[in-house]
Amino acid sequence: MVTVPMHPDSQVFENETKNKKEYVILLHGLARTDRSFSKLATTLTNNNYHTINASYPSTKHSIEKLADDTISMAISQCPRDAKINFVTHSMGGILVRQYLSTNEIPSLGRVVMLGPPNKGSQVVDTLKDMPGFKLINGPAGMQLGTDYLSVPNKLGAANFDVGIIAGTRSISLILSTLLPSPNDGKVSVENTKLEGMSDHISLPVTHPFMMSNNEVITQVLHYLTYGSFNR
Repeated sequence: MVTVPMHPDSQVFENETKNKKEYVILLHGLARTDRSFSKLATTLTNNNYHTINASYPSTKHSIEKLADDTISMAISQCPRDAKINFVTHSMGGILVRQYLSTNEIPSLGRVVMLGPPNKGSQVVDTLKDMPGFKLINGPAGMQLGTDYLSVPNKLGAANFDVGIIAGTRSISLILSTLLPSPNDGKVSVENTKLEGMSDHISLPVTHPFMMSNNEVITQVLHYLTYGSFNR
């Protein structure tokens, strides 16, 4: 079982982890399902977080509609006085940014983004006009590039507490050639960064599997508890 590292002040750690009334909403990426977050969801539950592993039709609608529908539904499952955190993978992070650009969450805690295309992805720029791309990735997939259609580049700086984990390894040598180095095969490290972010760390993990990596999970727990990554 992965657990968050002990704080130097053990009493502080005990007070922070005992009887949490904190919720974590998990948002998977494009063309994925809630199953991709199964391991992390279990670990969060084991560390006293109430977890909502949201599933949404990522290839069926625009980012704007997905953000509104999915996050509103997830928040409705949380008690009114609960602190609400988010952990996202890839496009899930853009959904949070989109939602917070038009909505306020009074009890918002911390957000951890895994491999988010916060400045868009050059992979989308290159492949979006190829036959079948829109059919496979849907309207939201077309909005994740770096050009004038890019939703991430229209959303502005973060005005919330967010830590970002970027990957530096790829399982697709072809896609990696479409990106500046270092990258995770889908997003460059540089394009995961977001103005206003609280912390950023790069790890030797790949885009599709980073959410199940033990080091990533440990860093997620550390950020949710302390507001920084463990170096």
